[in-house]
Amino acid sequence: MRSRYSAYVLKLRDYLLQTWHPDTRPAPAELDLDDAGGPRTAWLGLQVKSERSTGADTAEVEFVARFRVGGGRAQRLVERSRFERIDGRWYYRDGDLS
Repeated sequence: MRSRYSAYVLKLRDYLLQTWHPDTRPAPAELDLDDAGGPRTAWLGLQVKSERSTGADTAEVEFVARFRVGGGRAQRLVERSRFERIDGRWYYRDGDLS
């Protein structure tokens, strides 16, 4: 989870796509990390609230990511993410926003 947050901060599209589960991975063109033509997103921090194993090769992570768009107020993104391990490597499957 922390590495994916860092990839969003650094706009590392390839890393995000490589760590996304093949069944739910978006097309590269659908993963918009650019701020072109709009206000810049500034990521302010990540807090992992909980993590738990849900099976031999599955897990959930609940996190809060803080960000600011342009000069606006700080906002919070709260998600419970699901991950799956394939051949020893963890992949982001999907998540529920709250």
